[in-house]
Amino acid sequence: MSEPRIDYQAGDGVATLTINQPAKMNALTFEMWSAIPGLVAQAEEDHSVRLIVVTGAGDKAFCAGADISQFGTKRTGEAAVQAYEVAVLAGMEALMHAKKPVLARIRGIAFGGGLALALCCDLRIASSDSRFRIPAARLGLGYAFSNVEALVHRIGLGPASDMLLSARIVDGAEAQRLGLVNKTWDATSFDKAADDYIAAIATNAPLTLMALKKSLAETAKPHHERDRAGADALVALCFSSEDYQEGQAAFKEKRLPQFKGA
Repeated sequence: MSEPRIDYQAGDGVATLTINQPAKMNALTFEMWSAIPGLVAQAEEDHSVRLIVVTGAGDKAFCAGADISQFGTKRTGEAAVQAYEVAVLAGMEALMHAKKPVLARIRGIAFGGGLALALCCDLRIASSDSRFRIPAARLGLGYAFSNVEALVHRIGLGPASDMLLSARIVDGAEAQRLGLVNKTWDATSFDKAADDYIAAIATNAPLTLMALKKSLAETAKPHHERDRAGADALVALCFSSEDYQEGQAAFKEKRLPQFKGA
């Protein structure tokens, strides 16, 4: 059996982080959580990358959450629990605060910490046979306030209360109705549809994508905490860029633009 890990691959404007522990439904170990910030930083530093995609190996699971086999050593005792939570929070914040857009490509189950990880992404797409669940109440463990907050922000207090307190499974169709995922496709057409959707984003202007992400993130904050100046600065950068000139030229010439992120 191969060592649990998160694989990194970059190409065609996309950096893909693949949670690779299919034998355990891609459950995340402490070491895998700890690796996420470095992998996100690698994608951020690569000028050719315009979109970061998080996915799971195989077709059974996006991520089943934390690897429970580690709880006896990694989540027992105050110091161990604190260290584990620090690693989880760092991984999630790396995705949430990435300057480039982040997309969760979900096929199969997204449970517990796996769903929380997906909620850190800007976009979530899923196959129609995917399933979502937060089983904390069935396991007797605490579910972090930040994770509860993220769920409420995405789907509202009522639906979030239902998911958390019942610990029930939500199917792909309901997940889309709730706004838990942005798009779903039938399992038989998911791979191509997801590839096309990802490619469409990755061919857009990189500076505009980052400016839009910044503005979208700021709208989620209370008015007095919003970095309006930072968002406006990124918008201004778009208008002073070579890509802006390229976009106009491509429109006039009726061709696809060739953006460079400059």
